[in-house]
Formats: sequence, structure tokens, C-alpha cells
Amino acid sequence: MKNLCVLIMAAGKGTRMKSAAPKVLQPVLDRPIIDYVIGNVLEAGVNPQDTAVLVGSGGGLVEGHISKKFPSLKVLWQHEQLGTGHAVKSALDWWKDYDSLIVLNGDVPLLKPESLKELISACEKNDCTVITFNAENPGAYGRIIRGENSVSIVEYKDASPEQRKINEVNAGCYAFKVKSLLKIINSITNNNAQKEYYITDSLGLMNEQGMTTGAFILPEEEMQGVNTQAELAGVSRAMRMRILSRWLNEGVIIYDPESVYIGPDVILSPDVSIMPNVQIWGSSKIGEGSVIGSGSILTNAEIGRNVKIIAYAVIENSIIKDGAKAGPFCYIRDNTCLEEKSFAGKFVELKNSHIGEGSKVPHLSYMGDATLGHDVNIGAGSITCNYDGENKNKTFIGNNCFIGSNTMFVAPVELDDGAATAAGSVITQKVPENSLGVGRARQKNIADWSLRNHHNHKTTAKGEE
Repeated sequence: MKNLCVLIMAAGKGTRMKSAAPKVLQPVLDRPIIDYVIGNVLEAGVNPQDTAVLVGSGGGLVEGHISKKFPSLKVLWQHEQLGTGHAVKSALDWWKDYDSLIVLNGDVPLLKPESLKELISACEKNDCTVITFNAENPGAYGRIIRGENSVSIVEYKDASPEQRKINEVNAGCYAFKVKSLLKIINSITNNNAQKEYYITDSLGLMNEQGMTTGAFILPEEEMQGVNTQAELAGVSRAMRMRILSRWLNEGVIIYDPESVYIGPDVILSPDVSIMPNVQIWGSSKIGEGSVIGSGSILTNAEIGRNVKIIAYAVIENSIIKDGAKAGPFCYIRDNTCLEEKSFAGKFVELKNSHIGEGSKVPHLSYMGDATLGHDVNIGAGSITCNYDGENKNKTFIGNNCFIGSNTMFVAPVELDDGAATAAGSVITQKVPENSLGVGRARQKNIADWSLRNHHNHKTTAKGEE
């Protein structure tokens, strides 16, 4: 016999979400609901191979996601959605050889690993332990009726006026001793208006057979489920504030927590400063002493120490090393790397490029598929013409190069160390070391052109406009 297994219920349709995506794949911040639940189970010490997710409606999408993200987990199917009791029974062949079974809803992302650890310890005492919470507004939840050695659930519609005053309600999650559940699982019937099999009936059946049933109270916030987009927004808000509180406690400076979004997989160092209206997502990491300016959006960005993101920078899947600067109004994406003390300034876009140590792309430029050496200066309005309609071509600019404003690099093209370009040049060939590349037409002035083109420039006899 194996010790403990966890069955995560993710088979429901989630019709009230009014979304084509399965409910458990709806995002809380930038991570699907089910990822939080699975992550918390694993963090509580449950082995992945002892964890299963039961899928049904939209199950193909859920199974595909889990197989990719959590390949060690078991995916089980409930092909017909006939209630929670039917769902647990559908997985019987998987859990029947364990000692204990915990049944969790797949839409409780706020449930903490610490609470799960406490539940695992508590569930050894009873044949069934139902998870409950004290609801501020219990509404139509099933009420918990406690006896000396038993607990029962009275549905709201069946509760007396006195029972409806009870605030302790059923959270819909359970811990069972497997040998006890096996004795009653086939006795659960569908004799109800919905013609469904409810796992809540297991408590009554166990009580009838003299088994022990109990309740384990958790905070209401942790047991918030998600059935509507409004509830999803509420859970997301609670998760966001939980994450922000964690980083504030670890020495991160967040000037306006109400306007800042930080994803659950982000890693921040002490003394990072985050200005208002910042979003940080994915696996982003930010080093000690760095400043993230207002309006910036970082996704899978690796930021070194003492980096200054001035404001309104969008950084995706890129690295910015110690002491570098970026912004305002720059877009850095697709595996770009800014080396130490480099700079990407106003209205600059960098794509799949390597900017060498101390190099500067100060303003109004595009460097795509480019490699810049150290101490390069890119003049305003310069771009790499990297796409020829079929292929992305490379531009290589050596160390200590000076690029004149409005230079066009028609890739593939290369500049050796110390090379320079004249402003307004179109560079199509290699510029040798310490040479000046000039690629522009000779200026020609056409006298009296304006006088002959009256439709462009009208004058009076005195030459006045």
C-alpha cells in the first residue's frame, strides 16, 4: 500500500466563465489556475507521481497543458460529468491502492502549501475530513453541522432557519481514508433533482456506518473558488497583493503597490526599486539596486545589478547586464543582450541583437539581428535593414565604431574595429578597420527651383510670400 495521493478535480465545464477556454486554464496573473493548485500540492511535499488531475470538459486542452508543464503527473478522464461523486469514482482504479486520498478542487489557486501540510496531518484522524471555512456571507453554501465524533453537511435549501445562521460552510474538498471510502463509494446514489452523484453524500453514509468524520477549517480567502470572470478577477487581485506583500517583506521598494503587477514566477533582489504602473511577468529576474521606471513592461527579462530602466520600456526575452540603461520608450526583444554599461535610449528597438559593453544606441534607431562590439556609438535614425523578404541577415559592427546619423546597414554587412560611417550613408559593403564608409549621392543644388514650381511655392513680385 502506498501512503497518500491527491486527486485534483478539473473536469467541470465552467459554463459561467463564458469562455471557450477550460476554467482551470484561465489565467490568474500570467499563470493558469491549475498550475497554482498543482504547484501548491507539490510544494506541500506530495510526490508528482502520487498526484493526478481528473479532466473532462475541454480535457484535451487541459491534458496537453499538464503533459507539457507537469509530465510526471497522471491525467485521468471523467468522460461524462455526472457529479463529484461520479468523478471520484471515475478515478477509483488509480487511488484504491493508497492509504489516504485528498480530493481538491482545481479552481482554488489561493490554497497555501502550509495549509495542505496541516490538512495531510489532520486527515489521519478521521475516515473523512471535509475542508471548511467560516464565510463572511455564507449565502447558499452547504452548512457544516458538527457532532461529537461526526460532521454532516446540510444543503442550504434543506437547512432550518437556525442552521442557516451557521457560518461554517463546505469548501468542497475532502481527505479520506481509502479503505473507508471504498466501503461506501458504490452506495452514493443520484436520487436528487439533478440526477448527479455527490461526494458530499459520503459523509452521511460514513456516519451511518459509525465511521469518524471531521472538519478542517481553513481561511476563507484560501478556499475562494472561481466560477465567473468576476470571481477570477477577485482571486487575481488577492494573488497580486499576496505576491506584492512577499516582496515588500523581502526588501523590494514598491512605490505604489496598487498600480504594480508582478507575476508569480518573478524573482526580485533586495533594494530593487519599482516605480508606479510597472508590470513584470514570466520568469523575469531583477538584480540588486536596479530601478524599473514607470510604465515599463518586462516579460522573461533578466536584469542585472544597478540597471536603470528609465520609463516606458518594453523588454521581452532579453538580458540587460550590470550598470546598463534603457528607456524611455524603447522596445527590447527576442534574445537581445545589453552588456555592462551599455545604453538603449529613446524610441529605440533592439531585436535579437548583442550590444557590447559601453556601447550606445541613444535614440530613434533599430538594431535587428546585429552584433555590436564594445564602445560603439550609433547615431540617431540608424537602422539595420536585416530582412530581404525571405531571410533575416546579420550586421556585425566592431569595437570603437562611430556610426553617423541616419545610416542604413543593408545586411549582411560588416564593419571592422574603429570604422565609421558618414551621416546619411547606405552601407552595402564591408568597411575596413579604421575606415570611413560613405554611401550617399553627391548633393546637387538646382537654382531657382522654387520660382519655377509655383504650385509648391508662390511669391509676389517683391519676393514676399
